[in-house]
Amino acid sequence: MPPQTAMQGDRVVRQSRSNTYGGTGGGGGRTSGTKGGGKKAKRRKSPLWARLLTTFGVILALVGVGGIVVVKYFLNQLTSNIQTTSGVLDSGDVGNKAVPVGKLPDGAMNLLMLGLDTRTGWDEGESRSDTILILHITASHDQAYMISIPRDTVARIPADEKMGFRGATTKINAAYLFGSQNGRGWQGGAKLATKAIHELTGIEFDGVMVIDFNGFKGILEAMGGVHLCVDKRMWSSHYVVNNGKVEYAHGKDPKSPPRNALWFEKGCRNMEPWEALEFSRLRHSTNGDYDRQRHQQQLLRAMAKKASSSGVMGNPSKVSKILAAAGKSLKMDTHGVPVDSFIFGLKGLAAGDLIPIKTNGGTFAAGNGGEGITDDTRRLFEATSADRLPEFLGRHPEMLINDASAAS
Repeated sequence: MPPQTAMQGDRVVRQSRSNTYGGTGGGGGRTSGTKGGGKKAKRRKSPLWARLLTTFGVILALVGVGGIVVVKYFLNQLTSNIQTTSGVLDSGDVGNKAVPVGKLPDGAMNLLMLGLDTRTGWDEGESRSDTILILHITASHDQAYMISIPRDTVARIPADEKMGFRGATTKINAAYLFGSQNGRGWQGGAKLATKAIHELTGIEFDGVMVIDFNGFKGILEAMGGVHLCVDKRMWSSHYVVNNGKVEYAHGKDPKSPPRNALWFEKGCRNMEPWEALEFSRLRHSTNGDYDRQRHQQQLLRAMAKKASSSGVMGNPSKVSKILAAAGKSLKMDTHGVPVDSFIFGLKGLAAGDLIPIKTNGGTFAAGNGGEGITDDTRRLFEATSADRLPEFLGRHPEMLINDASAAS
């Protein structure tokens, strides 16, 4: 049962807990503090990347805690549920590196992460990849950079004869949609999305991951939520407050806050799973989708940090639940590398080494019916492709997201 709430003035206050959003945002907005509505909550979107890296955080921390026998047990639990394929990166035309199949690269690596906008009741072939994130891992495999591609970027989606797809110029998040149709499923979606993103960025990939919402939600629930900081007052287009209770809002997303809008106030707090997921979706602000990207990267860092904390590592039952949730809906093409070898090959990564990067200067760049890519962002892609990203960022520190909220 969700905790009950009561209205005091224009704030929603928990009766069962004293855990509310900080009131430093000014103005009389409502603040969230209740659990949102049962099955309806499953309709939220899924930022994919957090799933994989949270899994890495748990597995890699276990290496130091329980030794190889414990790790192999939990790896087996994880990998037994993961859907894998060799159909995305083995065709030679999707931007994969010239590395032998089944071998983890010795140098830098690029992983493509696709998070699906999957809603309850949708059939396969109806989802778009609304989260597109490139994880660039340095040659030492101990540092990772997160690069988000705006979902509304207008790009050329190349033709694919085997799919019978003739090509199109449209928003980049539609590539997954087109590829997954006509029974081709997630493998077709991932393949066409990878081709389109390779053509847009010039980056070649060593692995592709796809995630849907249900598994991501399960990880946060197994963790018991995460600690996040809200750096600007924002409202939710997916929830409202009625009679003191937070409820899922039906109908089309509003363009301006309704009278009973749910507001996220400035401040740091422990968020429940549904709250953390909704925070990662907020985009009604001056920077729109770029704030959403930043929130997603912030959530990723918070999840990876908690996954490797003593509170998780010291609780085998919690670890088991997290990995069970992780395995259910994570789909991967690791270019023939066994999943356990793939994870162990990145054992140097740690939560503090996930470095978020701004594309397009963190602001909307007008394009042909959508969004464009700025010259600086193109140079960012070129540096990533050439394995010279740290040097490039040394000359362009303004592209790093280093504010307090991202580091929480």
